[in-house]
Amino acid sequence: MKKLNYAIILALLAALISGINNFLTKVAVNAVKDPLVFTTLKNILVAVFLVSMAITVKKWQEIKKLGKKQFLLLILIGIIGGSLPFALYFIGLSQTSAVNASLIHKTLFFWIAILALPIFKEKPTRPQWLGVTLIFTANLIIGGFKGFNYNQGELMIFIATIFWAGENIVAKIALRNISSLTVAASRMFLGSIILLIIIFFQGKTGMLFSLNQSQWQITVITSVLLLGYVICWYTALKHAPVTLVASLLLPATLVTNVLSAIFVTHQLNWLQIMSLAIFVLGIGLTVISVKRTSQANQELLHA
Repeated sequence: MKKLNYAIILALLAALISGINNFLTKVAVNAVKDPLVFTTLKNILVAVFLVSMAITVKKWQEIKKLGKKQFLLLILIGIIGGSLPFALYFIGLSQTSAVNASLIHKTLFFWIAILALPIFKEKPTRPQWLGVTLIFTANLIIGGFKGFNYNQGELMIFIATIFWAGENIVAKIALRNISSLTVAASRMFLGSIILLIIIFFQGKTGMLFSLNQSQWQITVITSVLLLGYVICWYTALKHAPVTLVASLLLPATLVTNVLSAIFVTHQLNWLQIMSLAIFVLGIGLTVISVKRTSQANQELLHA
């Protein structure tokens, strides 16, 4: 139960970090201009941080002991989690509205739940489904959704979301006997290499070295936030059901919208307050539902 509580705290912290990062990323993408170059540079910095951390705590000993299947899992995570979906998402974001992109990405839980049922036998309870539905509804209310455009950008973001759903499943399998730091470092390192190859063939490599001081500053800030997010997310994923972690990441939009209200629009209207209340209710229902299910399972094991 302690591990579950620890995972819940980390998942909510990951949502907080993600919300802040989403707010700053829009500024960063506008500053750096090319979304693919920005996400590649950001991922490289995070990869350097994580690999340095892995070396510091001597994770090479763990890597040496990994089997062929485990290496294949790490490579797959790097492809479907740390590279292709980033490229698809940020290019897609430049072709559609942030609201539409956010809502498409927030369907991540549903795809994870579909995959987790046959693989991990995880079946979200009705209260958990209600909680997730409330969180998704709050996202819908606060975003000012005006309908999908069904364009290439939305399709790219949808494919990226499916990739990330698959990554959650593969990562959960890998985390059974690999540390969260090793999985995270592998994801960002391999993903960065693939992203570098993509921008090389697009002839954009030179842009990585042409950033000015302000562009570097916003890139480094968002990289540090991404670093914190990846560490919290993978550690939570190691100790909690994948559907729980996915559902607790949904409130990131709430954080982004509150920051927008404070620093951009400078107002918090009744619709935003109502959305905030729905968010809190949805999070509460989700956490209580999972904790009760976990407690009931533990009682059955000790019966």
